[in-house]
Amino acid sequence: MDRMNNNALHTVEAQIREQAAAYCESNNVPGFVAGIYHAGEQVVVAHGTANVATGAPMLEHTGFLFGSVTKVLTTTLVLQQVERGFLDLDTPVVKYLPDFALTAPGATNDITVRHLISHTNGIDADLFFPDAKGRDALRTYADGLASSCGTLFEPGEQLSYSNGGMIVAGRLLEVVTGLSFPDLLERDVYAPVGMQDSSTSAEQAILRSTAVGHFNDLETMAAEPTGMFTLPETWGPAGGTPIGTVADLLAFGRTHLAGGVSPSGTRVLSPESTTLMQQVAHDMASPNVPPIGLGWVLYPFGETTVLAMSGASPGGVSILCVVPEHDLVFAAFGNTSGAIMLQDQILQWLMAEHLGVQIPTLITELGQDVDLAPYVGTYRSNQLRIDVSIVEGQLEERVTYEPADASQERIFTEFAGGMTSAPPQRYVPVRPGLFAPAGYPLEAFDGYLRLLLVSYHDVRDGQARFRNGGGRLTRRA
Repeated sequence: MDRMNNNALHTVEAQIREQAAAYCESNNVPGFVAGIYHAGEQVVVAHGTANVATGAPMLEHTGFLFGSVTKVLTTTLVLQQVERGFLDLDTPVVKYLPDFALTAPGATNDITVRHLISHTNGIDADLFFPDAKGRDALRTYADGLASSCGTLFEPGEQLSYSNGGMIVAGRLLEVVTGLSFPDLLERDVYAPVGMQDSSTSAEQAILRSTAVGHFNDLETMAAEPTGMFTLPETWGPAGGTPIGTVADLLAFGRTHLAGGVSPSGTRVLSPESTTLMQQVAHDMASPNVPPIGLGWVLYPFGETTVLAMSGASPGGVSILCVVPEHDLVFAAFGNTSGAIMLQDQILQWLMAEHLGVQIPTLITELGQDVDLAPYVGTYRSNQLRIDVSIVEGQLEERVTYEPADASQERIFTEFAGGMTSAPPQRYVPVRPGLFAPAGYPLEAFDGYLRLLLVSYHDVRDGQARFRNGGGRLTRRA
């Protein structure tokens, strides 16, 4: 097992401080906070400003929205209920939620609890944003699926990052425990893990130091505070509302390092459940889509697996990485979306320089003479259309947001900082079915940003059925 002495700890702290200062300055990121736990030692580094409107500094104990890192907390809650006998992973969800339905009759009959938390459920609801508050928020979300959302694929057939699956899992937890999701999260994760500075609402977070997200003005590139702090409460279990600190995320990560025992010695999850979350549940066998466990995404860095989840919030991005082989946890938050690049840089430095892990080059060369025809066409998912054509020997993708109603358009537009459309993006072939965004150096894809690669799957009669970008599927229209 690695041991991190004080000298190594000082080196890590100095490196992160230097990297954060340089990146934030050159990329207009107001503030950044990061923490490392390694083999019994821990350090947290904060840089810059938490909110440019108030000038409040980013402190080591400043809170932030967890975003989709929450999905690992939600999965932990599900596994707790499995251990207590209230849920079974391979039982259809409709046994617990008889009203669970999608637009196609019978589409939910074969979706199991396991499908919800392994992103293999096929629920096409990635941009479904019903706006509701209070005790019935998750019920409102689940009820709305029946009239608004269909399926992308048969349960277990494919893998597609699923906000909808996690939110249904949150509603499932409410039904079997009788508690609201926020109350359950506080009772069964925050308290036993020792996440004493974490909360489940803006009303709680405003009572302490809390960062807000920012978007860069397209003309001046200056960072402007977000006009929306959190997503609707309907998105709580997927990452809409939980808020906490780097130290709290490190404690949660350490709990998963220690077979389910928190840093204070409280058992949160059994060793068997902790191990199950870290085992491959589905593998698309494509470099841009890492294998998935339960809750965790399993990033291969050569022979070393990094359990990871990143989390977008309005104008911010968080990350939590656990490296069981090296007894290491890394957590961070930056208050513009571009901070994901800094998080990737720090993660790769930790792996290669601090731990000595050999990180192989993921993409060594571009493909030659790849037939582009099977990938041309229109692909759709919930409120999203992607038109793929061939331009000058490259694939060109045009992404169009097609809002279902004015309320959802307002929410998504605020979440995206007004940027619901983007210029066309060109892609160059790596090999049949795998493409890289044009203009990027190949080494850019070695770490977390392999998600920028795009893949196409299930070619039948000369046409791909699915496109995968950022871990999310769209289906040929």
